[in-house]
Amino acid sequence: MARFLWLTSHDAREDRAREAHPPEARAPEDGLPWAIRISDGPARRGRTSRPLAFPERRNPPGGGLPEYRAARKEGTRAFTLWADPHRGQVFAQVVTKSATKGGAAAYEVLGAAGEPLALVSRRPAMKGGLRTRWTVQQTGSRPAVGFKGRPFWWGVWWLFLPLQLLVVIGIILNGGGDPGRTPRRTRWRLDRRIVLDFHSGPGSAFELEVTADWWDDRVTASLVALLESHSGWLGGEWDTAER
Repeated sequence: MARFLWLTSHDAREDRAREAHPPEARAPEDGLPWAIRISDGPARRGRTSRPLAFPERRNPPGGGLPEYRAARKEGTRAFTLWADPHRGQVFAQVVTKSATKGGAAAYEVLGAAGEPLALVSRRPAMKGGLRTRWTVQQTGSRPAVGFKGRPFWWGVWWLFLPLQLLVVIGIILNGGGDPGRTPRRTRWRLDRRIVLDFHSGPGSAFELEVTADWWDDRVTASLVALLESHSGWLGGEWDTAER
């Protein structure tokens, strides 16, 4: 059975209502604001899901958000995925193995004890190919390769690029809004079989459909965090927020 994972803002009040502990035991402002949720069913009204991990950026030693953003421009990403919103237990970790500004980057997914779980690499468009290539190799498995966006929709995007530029300028001048995103759907294949599929879900959200049962949830959750940290033109990704 396929599994579905997506990044969403986390409402600590909802989880606290399900806990046996009294509400005063944990202050909602102490919890992490983002959650990666998982469901065993496709997007539909009333499907059940649960929080799987709570991602948090890892600032450079001795630095804060400005230093993280500076490193991020060079392709660096560093996350801790927690098993709970109060940082009680590490679920997985993402560290940068190598990165160059505007070029390829490789990220390691580690377990709570630092054990290697997977290697995720990203090659941007126009750096050896017309589409961004994501490669995911889980430890002990062969790499699965996916390309961002379908060729047809890239053709449509480039056709309407002048209009998109006008929309972006209008957003900047008006101080708000959301431009049309570049095509994002990414399908990872192994032996021509689709083993991962990042596609649109409810509303404007994207979700990762895990179609092969051998994927480690720690790897797929980390992949969602990475994908959503490379999601936009104008910034605003989850790992650049104030908290």
